[in-house]
Amino acid sequence: MEDDDPYLWLEEIEGEAALAWVEERNAETVAELTADPGFEALRKEAREVLSDPARIPYVVRRGPHLYNFWRDAAHLRGVWRRTTLAEYRGPDPRWETVLDVDALAAAEDVPWVWSGAVVQRPGRKRALVKLSRDGADATVVREYDVEGRRFVTQAEGGFRLPEAKTSVTWIDQDHLFVGTDTGPGSLTRSGYPRTVRRWRRGTPLAESPVVFEGRAEDVSVHAWHDPTPGFERDLAVRHRDFWSSEYFLLGPDAAPVRIEVPDDALARVHREWLLVRLRSPWLERPAGALLAFPFDAFLRGERAHDVLFTPDERTVLDGYATTRGHLVLETLTDVSSRLQLLTPNTGGGWSRRPLGEVPPLSTAAVTATAPDEEDENAEEILFDVSGYLQPATLCRAMAGASGVETLKQAPARFATEGLCVRQHFAISADGTRVPYFVVGPERQEGPVPTLLYGYGGFEVSLTPSYSAVTGRTWLRRGGAYVVANIRGGGEYGPAWHRAALGAARDRAFEDFAAVARDLAARGVTAPERLGISGGSNGGLLMGVMLTRHPELFGAVVAEVPLLDMLRFHRLLAGSSWIAEYGDPDTPDERAQLLRWSPYHNLDADRGCPPLLLTTSTRDDRVHPGHARKMAARMRDRGLPVRYFENTGGGHAGAADHEQAAFVEALTHTFLWRTLSGEGRVPD
Repeated sequence: MEDDDPYLWLEEIEGEAALAWVEERNAETVAELTADPGFEALRKEAREVLSDPARIPYVVRRGPHLYNFWRDAAHLRGVWRRTTLAEYRGPDPRWETVLDVDALAAAEDVPWVWSGAVVQRPGRKRALVKLSRDGADATVVREYDVEGRRFVTQAEGGFRLPEAKTSVTWIDQDHLFVGTDTGPGSLTRSGYPRTVRRWRRGTPLAESPVVFEGRAEDVSVHAWHDPTPGFERDLAVRHRDFWSSEYFLLGPDAAPVRIEVPDDALARVHREWLLVRLRSPWLERPAGALLAFPFDAFLRGERAHDVLFTPDERTVLDGYATTRGHLVLETLTDVSSRLQLLTPNTGGGWSRRPLGEVPPLSTAAVTATAPDEEDENAEEILFDVSGYLQPATLCRAMAGASGVETLKQAPARFATEGLCVRQHFAISADGTRVPYFVVGPERQEGPVPTLLYGYGGFEVSLTPSYSAVTGRTWLRRGGAYVVANIRGGGEYGPAWHRAALGAARDRAFEDFAAVARDLAARGVTAPERLGISGGSNGGLLMGVMLTRHPELFGAVVAEVPLLDMLRFHRLLAGSSWIAEYGDPDTPDERAQLLRWSPYHNLDADRGCPPLLLTTSTRDDRVHPGHARKMAARMRDRGLPVRYFENTGGGHAGAADHEQAAFVEALTHTFLWRTLSGEGRVPD
């Protein structure tokens, strides 16, 4: 079937013919949608929201400073900056610029996008700065003198790595663990590191010893050094596939020692503890539990442990964070958050208490802790609370003390009078109750234009969050916004994800369709007024809805989507997702994938609602060929499709706020005119 695909040429990312095709499609879409009378106002509003100077500058602590990366109207590419807690508490803190990415991009004439920094500890005077060209996952790495505000040159022995999907961490001031492209055999089939080298300053990387390695069919490997005084260790992980990993303790002159936790568990070593989050039952504990083992005893074969969390039918663990001596659990009960602070007791066991107050139908999440600090800040916890109509509040607590301090409060950026948030449950094809949130008019007469968002994969939970862009571009105009918590996500723990894994993927599709039907049954909207959107795996969901249930929807937006499910494993990072979807090279699994692959199930006779496809030339995670080929096939079959490919932006689809505002305006113009009928151009 691949040999019969007439659109394979569109997989040539930088191919001359492919880029010419992209340019033509972009011109058509931009000309149509930017001519809409409301487009420019939408773009301006989105730009104002994204670059709002009053939004919360989220920070991480490194020594006495709080670091933040910030973009605004004057800094499209952004500045890495820092301040003190005393300054941060004030309404207008003074910031020191550590690195100006706009200035760097201008000086080097390269469209650099910030991808983070790995700061050496202790000391925190040097950093490994990661820079992406136009937003791709692949980065260059350069050593940076934080106090001197300059890159350390190679002539000075500075560490530098060329563009690749690199994994790099400090061992000490003169040594790194590096996984990167060093030639044949150094990468997995997914394009991530297969080997880790110990690199000494001033020596060629290619001559550095390999200290850990996986196999070509693995997803990736990674190694890191823990310099915590009294607990210094070298650790490594081999990700065999997306859901199976092996953890190791590395010794200086011995073979790696396997940390014998289940392959599908998530493990973390913190000081004297081994923390294990289960995805399947183990040691008579259920999937979804969090266990704490004394690490040294565990290595000796002992399995005595404390149970830090046990799920029930409604409540699951969504994540956790550590301070030096405490844990913070993030839990979900019917997709609403709670925080708990856990403290190990001297005589054994752990005590627990709530952390902060979280309103119903809201999300609370830890944004930063500082367990590596050597002073009282090692017990600092920064956490964020927000909801669909509730702007974020950033709070600070000290794990060993009572009380919570409000550090920052984001302003309300759209009027919420007359709006409300409700949670409903749809009944899926197999009888499962599927939760979803509706944000919209408290009272409405008849169906309103409604935008339904979904993802349903990779154990990702969609929890309530404040979006001023959605508020201004959709809710304020009288529309409703809906988020579906379908299977494949993590809203009810590992079982909710596994229910739609691989051959069971239909459950996610059935859940989403059930939510759409329930919205119509409740009178929130009607099929011709219901638009849907999703990105990446959510873009795949959109493609399936387009081809399987076209009668349920009036418009579809698929962003950076997977769509050709017979070739996804051959394109860029695609082979790393075989454990999620199935293997097209295995006959039975290929047949399952073919049954719902959007690219292969287009039906010109049945028709479909209008589709807007967006992607990026620089997306080196999900190949832009998915969207290109889908658009080309739809055009040739007379099906309604619009296409926009941003030349930069990577998997995020936009490299800066200007690009993001433009794409948001395109998307919401397309949706509103299609679903409301205002200024709609017939397909």
